[in-house]
Amino acid sequence: MGINIIIVLHMDDLKQIKNLIEKTLGVKCSSYKEEYIKRRLLSRMRSTGTGTYEEYSRYLGNHPAEWELLRNALTINVTEFFRDGEVFEIIRKELIPKILSEHGRIRIWCAGCSSGEEPYSLAMILSELTPRKGSITSTIYATDIDEKILQRAKEGIYESKTVEKLNQATIRRHFNELPDGRYEVKQHLKDMIHFRKHDLMSGVPASRYLDMVTCRNVTIYFTEQQKNDLARTFHSALNSGGFYVMGKTEYLGREVEGLFSHYNSLQKILCKNDV
Repeated sequence: MGINIIIVLHMDDLKQIKNLIEKTLGVKCSSYKEEYIKRRLLSRMRSTGTGTYEEYSRYLGNHPAEWELLRNALTINVTEFFRDGEVFEIIRKELIPKILSEHGRIRIWCAGCSSGEEPYSLAMILSELTPRKGSITSTIYATDIDEKILQRAKEGIYESKTVEKLNQATIRRHFNELPDGRYEVKQHLKDMIHFRKHDLMSGVPASRYLDMVTCRNVTIYFTEQQKNDLARTFHSALNSGGFYVMGKTEYLGREVEGLFSHYNSLQKILCKNDV
């Protein structure tokens, strides 16, 4: 990464190493639960054979490549095309047709998009539902705080194992096979998506007048207050009756549960209330 930084010794205090991470990597540790930060740090400390924050800080100073490994550990992204298929079936069969019939266009924000599998999955659905409706505008805003993983998402190139669960017709329609065996998303999907860096804790939505927000398996790392603030951000960004698709293990806090109603409780799909 080419980072030049002087490590202050005796940095065995968690607050100090968190400050160092924020200054060096631009990753806001305050956006994550403290226990999550500790687990990620301890994982890297075990891998590097260091036993204290001070030792690990020294290791970072002597091994610049470790910064990128630490970044990956802190912003770890696990995703795949059409992850949790039941959710995408509801999006395909119910949500998108409803939005299109009411508005004649659709605007989606995929928050915490990681390496792009989720927004591209949504784009595949939209492409297949509106193949001959040239007057319909479909826009997907895909955001993440990690610029490096966003670049991977923009490129849209994936290992062959990533598309193994897709049927051959879908692969042929939406991907080009590259000489090295990887697969590249076709341009018609890329044209539907606007990738950009965005901090979910900024309080400012990536766009407004949205019909759907998907943010799955992201807030599990947030504090209760941060989850509440994010729910308010999504509420302000959505049109009346817009949908918020959460991760199946996530929930709304009591402070903000009145902002949304349950459209599908099992799949954690919510509908905006006008309050």
